[in-house]
Amino acid sequence: MTDNRMALLELIEKRADTDLVRAMLAFAAERLMDLEVETLTGAPAGARSPERLNHRNGYRERAWDTRAGRIELAIPKLRKGSYFPAFLEPRRTAEKALTAVIQEAYIHGISTRAVDDLVKAMGASGISKSQVSRLCAEIDERVNAFLARPIEGVWPYLWIDATYLKSRQAGRILSVAVIIAVGVNTDGRREVLGVATGASEAEPFWTAFLRSLADRGLRGVKLVIADDHTGLRAAATKIFHASHQRCRVHWMRNALARVQPKQRPAVVALLKTIFAQETAEAAREQWAAVADALRERFPTLADLMDGSREDVLVYMAFPREHWAQIASTNPLERLNREIKRRSDVVGIFPNDPAVIRLVGALMLEQNDEWAVSRRYLSLESLSALSDDPIRRLSAVAA
Repeated sequence: MTDNRMALLELIEKRADTDLVRAMLAFAAERLMDLEVETLTGAPAGARSPERLNHRNGYRERAWDTRAGRIELAIPKLRKGSYFPAFLEPRRTAEKALTAVIQEAYIHGISTRAVDDLVKAMGASGISKSQVSRLCAEIDERVNAFLARPIEGVWPYLWIDATYLKSRQAGRILSVAVIIAVGVNTDGRREVLGVATGASEAEPFWTAFLRSLADRGLRGVKLVIADDHTGLRAAATKIFHASHQRCRVHWMRNALARVQPKQRPAVVALLKTIFAQETAEAAREQWAAVADALRERFPTLADLMDGSREDVLVYMAFPREHWAQIASTNPLERLNREIKRRSDVVGIFPNDPAVIRLVGALMLEQNDEWAVSRRYLSLESLSALSDDPIRRLSAVAA
């Protein structure tokens, strides 16, 4: 099989009939996907079998860039779970980005001992600045194209969260906020819409970030889900005329910080009764009752509750089917963990472009995985948010 693969690559390199080569690659890719999906489902396509574990559920188109040119793939979708072809190597770009950042830190002489050890383990201790520059340019081209792509369609929900990494600037090591924006469109699909870095999270920073998304085509935002950033709330209102949902998980942490550890379980139980209510009106009434019950023993917590009720319960004005997803920034937690896992290897980034390079590559790959996975929100539940009466009526009829 290795000899056949080498012969095929040699055929490509010799500039053989590229149409023929593309057709051969497309056929091989289709057969590989069929075999992989057959393994996952437990039975061939269309076959009835008691051993079947899953069913196919249509296809999703995706372009595959090869040395013979671009091939349009029809990637099978599954009714349960998701499928991504192994031959597309979904982690390749991120691994290249991580390698590039590590090497860049090494050649600039600002790496940690751990980074030095990694470079030597990779056998790359003799790397030159020109080699690293070429690798960085290759990755930056893909990442920048991804982060600057037009945003099409309507996106009712926008999650924004920040994680903090260390970057060297003008000889100093600073903590830099890395902002991730994820949206869900009216087709129920998730996408990473933007990545940015900034030394501060004041209103001008948020305004510039959100305006950059709007300039690329982001529209139809009804709710921005984020932590309690005054500047972000003002910017979201100014640019998208959207409501701001204060992350319920972060709010809960802030609330419990005002309570002694031994008393937290009882307070948590009380606070949870608010979010267990069936309607927004009932939740507001329960909020007031809980705040009054806690006021004498925990006055600072009661003060927090008095001033944050409307910010934390905004999500209840939206379809109930979405409450679990839109009440907090938890949907971004997995992304933040992956960013931290990779950035811990680097330690201190040599500059802000290196931060964007690694984080952007990770987000690009996450986008690829989401593109072939199930809808994050159902079309039926999203129809209630549509401004199109035909879409609403069709969902009711269905």
